[in-house]
Amino acid sequence: MANPSHRRDLVELIFGYGFIIGIIWSPQHVQAILSPIALAATLFIALARRPTRDELGFGTRGLRSSFWILPAAIVLGLLSVWVAAKVGTLHPLYKPDIGHVTGYILWTIYQQFLLQDYFLVRLLRLISNRAAALLLTAALFSAAHLPNPWLTAATFIWGIVSCALFLRYRNIWMLGLAQGLLGLCFAICVPDALHHHLRVGLGYLKYH
Repeated sequence: MANPSHRRDLVELIFGYGFIIGIIWSPQHVQAILSPIALAATLFIALARRPTRDELGFGTRGLRSSFWILPAAIVLGLLSVWVAAKVGTLHPLYKPDIGHVTGYILWTIYQQFLLQDYFLVRLLRLISNRAAALLLTAALFSAAHLPNPWLTAATFIWGIVSCALFLRYRNIWMLGLAQGLLGLCFAICVPDALHHHLRVGLGYLKYH
């Protein structure tokens, strides 16, 4: 850890994750103030080393070869809806308007940006074992969804899968869209009484 670059990576990891967790466990009015600041701060830190669009995963690199991820997510989503309909847990989406759905998908794209370009790349530089870095990234991602047990389990699995796919294709677009689609399917297939409108942190505990 004597390497100054490694120290910088560690400080940025602690700052970014601590800031995010602090917001998740804050009252709603505090979240409304701090969330845009956290978004801007993590974006600034991730872009400070001037990575290219392809390095970030927002270019054309891997876009065509990773396109299969989206139809695979659609098939998995349709299968989940079919199963939920059969067992009687399928229900309408909370706030099904186009603005809410679009905002959620944009948020999942940004979540993938944070997961891959902020956390995974730094852990890969800090930990020589690639598999360990991937698992730790997925664990951090899932822990950010506590105390929601269903989301914590689902995001750990998706964290492993999405990180592995990012390392293979280096593209965020398909991963973000797939996460948005799967998240919406999760919301309508698992009863609200269990996932509390996909809330995490203090919002999950205060759900009625």
